[in-house]
Amino acid sequence: MKRRAFENAEVAAVFASYPEALREKLLALRQLIFEAALATEGVGALEETLKWGQPSYVTAQTGSGSPVRIDRVKSPATQYAVYFHCQTNLVATFRELYPGQMKFGGNRSILFDQEDPIPREALRHCLSLALTYHARKARNRRHGE
Repeated sequence: MKRRAFENAEVAAVFASYPEALREKLLALRQLIFEAALATEGVGALEETLKWGQPSYVTAQTGSGSPVRIDRVKSPATQYAVYFHCQTNLVATFRELYPGQMKFGGNRSILFDQEDPIPREALRHCLSLALTYHARKARNRRHGE
């Protein structure tokens, strides 16, 4: 699949600032986020922006999900991560669904090393869950769950 062009110059500049090896991995995560949004019913178009200086993906059109951010990890310098809102149960859910398949940072991130392959299908599922988090919560409230 062809890489998606940047619509936000500030986001493009952040990606350009990453070391090449990490930039390629983070661009692959970015692509996977957009693919997950397209493949997940009810998500709609994503807005790509910066939040705390990190590329952030927001379901601004539908409000269906919790924001997803990606960035390098300061230490060790070979790591990068997908960040989720820490006051959700998303990372706890991912731990239950994929024990041993991914590394987690507390209750807010999935961590990767630049040498490790990305578990695409597991991560795509996690991204879909994040991008529909609010819609699922609202549906569960309506059904008394």
